[in-house]
Amino acid sequence: MNKNYYCVIMAGGVGARFWPLSRNSRPKQFIDILGTGETLIQQTFRRLTTICPPENIFVVTHKQYFDQVVEQLPAIIPDHVLCEPMRRNTAPCIAYATYKIHKLNPDACVVVAPSDHIILKDNEFTQTLLCALKAANQNDWLLTLGITPSRPDTGYGYIQFDDLHSYTADCKVRKVKTFTEKPHHELAVSFLQSGDFLWNAGIFIWSVKSILNAFEKHLPELNGIFKDGTDVYYTGQEANYIENAYTICKSISIDYGVMEKADNVFVMAADIGWSDLGTWGSLYDTSEKDSNGNAIIGAKPLTYDTRNCIINLPSGTVAVIQGLEDCIVVEDNGIMLICKRSAEQNIRGYVDAVRDEKGELFV
Repeated sequence: MNKNYYCVIMAGGVGARFWPLSRNSRPKQFIDILGTGETLIQQTFRRLTTICPPENIFVVTHKQYFDQVVEQLPAIIPDHVLCEPMRRNTAPCIAYATYKIHKLNPDACVVVAPSDHIILKDNEFTQTLLCALKAANQNDWLLTLGITPSRPDTGYGYIQFDDLHSYTADCKVRKVKTFTEKPHHELAVSFLQSGDFLWNAGIFIWSVKSILNAFEKHLPELNGIFKDGTDVYYTGQEANYIENAYTICKSISIDYGVMEKADNVFVMAADIGWSDLGTWGSLYDTSEKDSNGNAIIGAKPLTYDTRNCIINLPSGTVAVIQGLEDCIVVEDNGIMLICKRSAEQNIRGYVDAVRDEKGELFV
């Protein structure tokens, strides 16, 4: 295994759209939401150990989740769990992790990946990333993975590619032309028809030299904040420094802050069985269904005249469900959600209403 390869897992999100299973105290990345015996972050960590050794993996998360990360990932080095005092989107968390890695190994090449995505083709994932890491090591490129779209989905970001660069016979990258975030339906249809757009998987590959140069060029203020902390990283002063750093750095995504501005951005199309698992609907799409089109995770209810539903009930629950169609049915610790799958974009609003009416304990 190449000692210069590192991985960063971004694990700070709340996952509100998976309420009530996902809550502030236990977001979806720490839940076995697929019923496989592994939580999403455990799956991600295991998958990335095929890229680099466990000691080269870092996790960036909110400070309230430190204990859950260490408990669920016993192979992680505790000092490699980077605790954000507040959420500031992806650019600050990537800058923080990059400068930590740079202090250990300025020759490092890094994969940055979310903690809560589905990858169904592990072998293809490994081979794609190893190819991308080799390309990033030999070129001043900011690489991202793209997924060939199968439908005009308005919930994903899109990457338009331009020229084909055959890095090797089986490792093709394309120059990125444009990024588009969550287009309306008609635009998404035109993207699909054009044939030169990919879904943005939110997985990045680059050398620390390339990404730090990009930070310095495109986000100089943010870059300076984390660069100035180099002397305190891996010391007792790091936590206080980061606490102050996050109060003054702006909240900005890596896509908007760097990738949309840089001229050395390339995309590699990847067939890895990917889903961002952003909603109950995306979980339904990737789950096995029974003869009535129901995706059932956890306890098996008795169902009558019930079709095309996603049902997630705790083990040991006895339930009878009759007459539902195209619904989401979820129960966790006495909190239940039943709504139409077509209304899943309203779940954030339902969570806000529960917070207002019932209290923070239930969200």
